[in-house]
Amino acid sequence: MKFARVLLQDKVCYAVLEEAEARLIEGTVFGEFELTDEVHPLSSVRLLAPSQPSKVVCVGLNYAEHARESNMPVPDEPILFIKPSTSVIGPDEAIVYPGMTKRLDYEAELGVVVKKRMKDVGPAEVCKYLLGYTCLNDVTARDLQKKDGQWTRSKSFDTFCPIGPWVVDDIDPNNVEIELYLNGEPRQTSNTKEFVFNMENLLSFISRVMTLLPGDVVGTGTPSGIGPMIKGDQVEVRIEGIGSLKNQVV
Repeated sequence: MKFARVLLQDKVCYAVLEEAEARLIEGTVFGEFELTDEVHPLSSVRLLAPSQPSKVVCVGLNYAEHARESNMPVPDEPILFIKPSTSVIGPDEAIVYPGMTKRLDYEAELGVVVKKRMKDVGPAEVCKYLLGYTCLNDVTARDLQKKDGQWTRSKSFDTFCPIGPWVVDDIDPNNVEIELYLNGEPRQTSNTKEFVFNMENLLSFISRVMTLLPGDVVGTGTPSGIGPMIKGDQVEVRIEGIGSLKNQVV
């Protein structure tokens, strides 16, 4: 299924997308729900960030080529950091370039959306706890990341976590093409089969550190090819089997 969170007039709803239509659901995608007979053309609704996470847990250096371009060793264990819920925006929303930074980078990632409370879950059981997968852009103030030596400030500004445009539940997260385009030009091209730690092991590891709640999002790391954005740029994350997440820098 393809799940979306939509704004219909003044009402926020969850829907299942069927071709060019949004079929509203009764209940919650994070629990029990039923499809209704209420259907709207996609052109009549606004797509929002498909989840409102309590936190976004991200993974650093999960592609060997990205570790090499960053002049850092490939990690023996996942490197974790958190982006706050206030960093999350949806498709076509603006990434705001803060005055505090002089270099703002894109980072295309596969996002994983949690459906059920996860704590101490083994890799073989992980998929039972997931709603599905989405596109994510781990926007980073690169100069501040290097200056601070730890990553909280550089990753946490408002608007620094575009996700969307929807969530799909029927892809192989460990073997999909992932790309990033800046103003229509390719900047990152890879496949999640290049993960250092695959999706199941990542989520299991994180669940042994902290409890993941329904709606939480995990960013699985970015491939090589990171680079800067400037005001006016349009950045697009494309992931095979999911779709395209576009945002403009302002």
